[in-house]
Amino acid sequence: MPALTAFALNCSLKTSKDDEPSSTDKMIADLFSFLQPHGVTGSSRRMADQNIPPGVRSDEGGGDEWPELRKLILTADIFVLATPIWMGQPSSLAKRVLERLDAFLSETDDRGRMPSSGKVAVVLVVGNEDGAHHCHAACFQALNDVGFTIPANAGGYWVGEAMQDVNYIDLKKIPDKVKMTLEMLASNSAHLARLLRQDNYPGVDE
Repeated sequence: MPALTAFALNCSLKTSKDDEPSSTDKMIADLFSFLQPHGVTGSSRRMADQNIPPGVRSDEGGGDEWPELRKLILTADIFVLATPIWMGQPSSLAKRVLERLDAFLSETDDRGRMPSSGKVAVVLVVGNEDGAHHCHAACFQALNDVGFTIPANAGGYWVGEAMQDVNYIDLKKIPDKVKMTLEMLASNSAHLARLLRQDNYPGVDE
């Protein structure tokens, strides 16, 4: 079984220097623990720690740190976009990631394939308000538009009771339903990534 890698972008608004822990970080770690038995090793970065200006090019210049993140995304077999819910929406940093990935549309090879061809993408969502399915829908549509392949059951999420202050990181254990969802997500994404590693999309004659 060939080894695979996963790279996650944590789109929490918190930096790694903040004292308050990140629920988004915890869900990434939980997913990585379920990916490990499938031969997948994971790493992650926080968008809030990076200098990522707005734009739709792969390098906006002026100290733009997106090129390094772009390389990490494309080197991995599985890309994990992880976001908290804010006002029922993906975070502004998650939207920034999708805007920067838009550059792939103009970076096709001689077979019409975008740089993300053959790469799998999954989405994690956490919050204590409604909006998980909306966040998944918005992110999956955008990731598919820029060439990623979405496996079955590719969305993991936890949403706490509305208008309360309990967060995912406050839970003493992973809820059974969330655990089962992450396990299925891990299994399906690793399976699909292996298939695409061995036999990428052929593209078309241009």
